[in-house]
This record gives sequence, structure tokens and C-alpha cells, in this order.
Amino acid sequence: MLLLVDAGNTRIKWALMHSARVGAAELGHWAGYGSVRREDVCQMADALKGVDISRVLISNVAGAEMRATLERMALRAMGMKPVPLTWFVSQAELAGVRNCYPDPARLGSDRFAALIGARALHPGVPLVVATCGTATTIDALDAEGRFVGGMILPGLRLMATSLAQHTAQLPEVPQYNVGAHPFADNTQDAIANGCIAAQAGAIERALAAHAALLKQDAHSLQCIISGGAAAAIAPHVAGTVRQVDNLVLIGLQAVLTLTQTSC
Repeated sequence: MLLLVDAGNTRIKWALMHSARVGAAELGHWAGYGSVRREDVCQMADALKGVDISRVLISNVAGAEMRATLERMALRAMGMKPVPLTWFVSQAELAGVRNCYPDPARLGSDRFAALIGARALHPGVPLVVATCGTATTIDALDAEGRFVGGMILPGLRLMATSLAQHTAQLPEVPQYNVGAHPFADNTQDAIANGCIAAQAGAIERALAAHAALLKQDAHSLQCIISGGAAAAIAPHVAGTVRQVDNLVLIGLQAVLTLTQTSC
């Protein structure tokens, strides 16, 4: 089995693949899958015990301490058996995506993997890729696979929590049920409406800006939305929108399938 790991700021997700051969599995389809909160990462080793893992590919944006923890968890899961463990990092070009950062390695590995996953799902199409997690990242990719650049803003829950923590009378919002009317008649719904509007508006602004650069209509671009808050945000974004779960893992899967290299 091949083990793919997406270590984010809030959750650790993993997927198992039988093979990296082209056509061995449809993108986003796994032999096994799991997800835990960052603080419960030790549960990953328990879930993978007994699985015959021949290779591990990890994207980690959760810091050096999490990297060390994941190394220990991988060894524990594999019964201390030496198995090739590769840390996925952003680079100048990989799996059909060209990275425009002056220092390509400075682009977050999760963003690079998500771009690869999005292009693998929609090859040859200009894309806006929004990953809505602890932070919301919005990245633009042209039809040739060139990463044009991106935006980063506070994620949906972080945005709402910041209001609750830094104001005297605004409450924490437990859920984001946005009504048909854009202007709410109570404080909780007003916060929910505002935070959703900010997230959706940023994505729509990115779509409009990318379309203007390409001299195309914004509706001709494909928008992919992923991440823990995607289900709350995607219905409110105008345009050609597709919600995709586990886009970073799909990108890692595409890397192994399309390159057959050590990344």
C-alpha cells in the first residue's frame, strides 16, 4: 500500500492507494481513508496498524513539531519497518503545474498539491482553486498549468471567532445558515451572512481578476472549492463551481500517478 498524508493546521488526513500505476484508481478514490484532529494524530498510527505500507508521501504545513510526530507515527504504524518516507515540497514544476513563486519552495506544500489535484481533475482549463480551512487560500492557474499567484485570508471560522474574541457584545457563531435575504434581522445571522459574504466575495473577486488577465468571461473559468468550510461557502459563490473533498490528497495521488518519481 502507498500512504498519502495531508497534515494541515486543524486536521491530519490520510489515504491509502493500492498502486501508483496510471488507471489503477480514479482520482479521489482510495483503498482506505481517515481523518483526525491535529491533537489526536497518535490515533493515525492505531488506524494503520497491520497495513502493509511500502511508501509514504506527506504534505505537512503544521510545523516542525508535527513533522517529528508524523515520523514517529509512521514508524509505529509500520512496526518500525524501514519504509521510504518522502516529504512533499513545492518546486518549480511538477505534474503539469508550473510554480511562479520567485523561490518555488516558499509556496505552501498544501497549496501546490491542491493545484496539482485541481489540474489533474480539469486539465487544460483555467482554474481558481479555493481551499477553505483555518485560512482560506485562493489560487489562480491558467490553461497551460502556470500558477499565476494567489490570495490568503482568514478562514470562515477564524473570521467569526475573531469577532467574538475582540468585541464586547458579539457572540460566537455556532453555524453558518445564510438566509435568502442578504441583510439579517438578528446578530448571529448578521455575522454568518457577513463572514460568508466575505469568503464568497473574495473568491468571486479572484475569478473576475483571473478572467480579466486571461481576457475571458469569468463564467468560462472553473472554480474548485475544497476544505472544511467548503460546504458552507460553495453554494454562495457565483460561477462554475465544483466542490471537491480532499484536494490535497488528490494532488499527492496525482503526483505519484503522473510522475512515478520520488517527488
